[in-house]
Amino acid sequence: MRTALVIALAATALPASAIAAEPAKPVATAPAAKAKYTTADTDIGTLLDDPAAKAIIDKYIPGMTSNEQIEMARSMTLKAVQAYAPDDVTDERLAKIDAEFASLK
Repeated sequence: MRTALVIALAATALPASAIAAEPAKPVATAPAAKAKYTTADTDIGTLLDDPAAKAIIDKYIPGMTSNEQIEMARSMTLKAVQAYAPDDVTDERLAKIDAEFASLK
């Protein structure tokens, strides 16, 4: 009974806004949207099977997707292929491809 009386007295001493105010809740931030494809993680076979991704590769590395040997590279990534064709698959081209991949839904 005494505890209830102390709480009641304390509540009357506080301004009404302090009693009614809810504590601030932390705002949950959504994780950054992950790109559908990346040149470092997505295998070439997956990219070739998506017409939009294939078009992006053709834009920056012309002739790559129509090369007769491309089927042998289906399990590799574009980043891995860079070791075999550094003049065609440059860091600059991979960055541009990744930027366009990020816009794919």
